[in-house]
Amino acid sequence: MWCLCVCGVFAVSLYPWAVDTFIFPQGHLNWHVGNEEGTFLQLLLTVQLTPRRWLNLQEYQSKKIMADHGVTVQRFFVADSANDALEAAQRLKAKEIVLKAQILAGGRGKGIFNSGLKGGVHLTKDPKTVEQLAKQMIGYNLSTKQTPKDGVTVKKVMVAEALDISRETYFAILMDRACNGPVMVGSPQGGVDIEEVAVTSPELIFKEEIDIFEGIKDRQALQMAKNLGFQGPLQQKAADQIKKLYNLFLKIDATQVEVNPFGETPEGQVVCFDAKINFDDNAEFRQKEIFAMDDKSESEPIENEAAKYDLKYIGLDGNIACFVNGAGLAMATCDIISLNGGKPANFLDLGGGVKEAQVYQAFKLLTADPKVEAILVNIFGGIVNCAIIANGITKACQELELKVPLVVRLEGTNVHEAQRILSESGLPITPANDLEDAARKAVASVAKK
Repeated sequence: MWCLCVCGVFAVSLYPWAVDTFIFPQGHLNWHVGNEEGTFLQLLLTVQLTPRRWLNLQEYQSKKIMADHGVTVQRFFVADSANDALEAAQRLKAKEIVLKAQILAGGRGKGIFNSGLKGGVHLTKDPKTVEQLAKQMIGYNLSTKQTPKDGVTVKKVMVAEALDISRETYFAILMDRACNGPVMVGSPQGGVDIEEVAVTSPELIFKEEIDIFEGIKDRQALQMAKNLGFQGPLQQKAADQIKKLYNLFLKIDATQVEVNPFGETPEGQVVCFDAKINFDDNAEFRQKEIFAMDDKSESEPIENEAAKYDLKYIGLDGNIACFVNGAGLAMATCDIISLNGGKPANFLDLGGGVKEAQVYQAFKLLTADPKVEAILVNIFGGIVNCAIIANGITKACQELELKVPLVVRLEGTNVHEAQRILSESGLPITPANDLEDAARKAVASVAKK
């Protein structure tokens, strides 16, 4: 069971896929459908849920952003054909090469291609082997524990210099609401599940607040480098990388930059081997170049269509469509449908500033799903005007010639006007008094078929 805090209200849900952020005693955890699982930040901070689709960047895109800002990463090239992969491997002139399939899902190393190749990450010293492996990767589907059953088609591979890591640490910068600014978090134990370190060895977790007006100070960067266990000349190198990561954090309007491992090599380099970056969606207007990199190719077409109208949609395997405003209320609606013996067909969040056109498009998406046998509308009108919802519903029902049962529960702003609009529409709409009543009626309408 999952617990979500939205504007001070806790909502409990059985559906972890719906959670952007949920609260722990001292922290939060970001979950993204189809991406890597939650991070160490679950134990540290509290962040409000963001009702927007998360920006998805491939690994090579994130590394390029870091390299462009002076952060040390492995040398790499991107290829979309086996021949390009061979040329990239030859250009690297590296002692050892790592070839990585580029998909958004985690667990690539243990994945399986429908070409028969096992593993989406391979090490080799021979450029010719890179070409052979790329032939079995590009254009084929890679299945991992986080992809759909049929896997995801690999369109690009990253050909990178493989570096030995003599020691791994953990480093992150993120926005902390508690101190109204950025915070550095680090540990000398990296490359592992940092969550476990926080539980078993909390003394190895170091946290340092940064004054957003003054910026990161040299002594702060050096102290963090020392806390991470860097010694001698490596301590200054690590401090320099930490400052560059902070500058990157500010310049790209990130809400989180997490590097794990943040490691050192036998040759005396300090390298960001793997990183996860979260961006502030509100800064899209000034980060157009980054947001233009958003990879939507692995999302379901219906999710991409919903995003065009600022609708948050996730398909499920049930037959009762949910039409709700607010992520917490959407999860509660899914839960109560299940508790009454039904199965939700989707998670659809209208958000706060909904317009009639969005209501129409939402109905269009829901009715296009052949699995849907009933629709449950559950609206709590705080910011939302219930009359707008009602007008949108009547228009959608008339123009789309709705053929499945429709149960509507409205509460809040202008609700009486909304109820009048629905009752006078002459449409076969089943009103509900509350959420429990709505769920029972929706489940019953499916059972009658």
